[in-house]
Amino acid sequence: MTLHPDLNFPAPEDFARLTPEEVAARINGPQGDGLSGTLGARLGIRFLSVTRERLRAQMPVEGNLQPAGRLHGGANLALAEELASVGSWINLDPRKQVAVGVDLSGTHVRGVSGGMVTGEATLAYRGRSVMVWTVEIRDERGRLTSMARCTCNVVSVGG
Repeated sequence: MTLHPDLNFPAPEDFARLTPEEVAARINGPQGDGLSGTLGARLGIRFLSVTRERLRAQMPVEGNLQPAGRLHGGANLALAEELASVGSWINLDPRKQVAVGVDLSGTHVRGVSGGMVTGEATLAYRGRSVMVWTVEIRDERGRLTSMARCTCNVVSVGG
């Protein structure tokens, strides 16, 4: 599996000295606007805070609308899977293992037609071969708009 050349996940020992915001900045890529060529960058997802158990990221509504003028449910689910996948990766040594989303379900409870949404993923289960995350997405007023659960499989890549 080829990793993105700009991927800059901290080493496990770096977590003790980096703030959650510094970890997020590394994941946002060298220019701070995502990793080029990825869906997260195309959707405008930016990480705000990253720890091994909880991650927060924002995504603009503009540019991610359905034809009816509301945030597309698929964009919400992409935000949820981005959070869960990155959260799983930071719990691994990416030289030896990576995580891939294998199951994603969501419920959209409130439409959003402008501004930003913020997703927060919480690690619900961490095993050797699978990690499960719960994700809540909220509008700028803090109202819940979507809930999701994402399961990631851990895959060995060598060494």
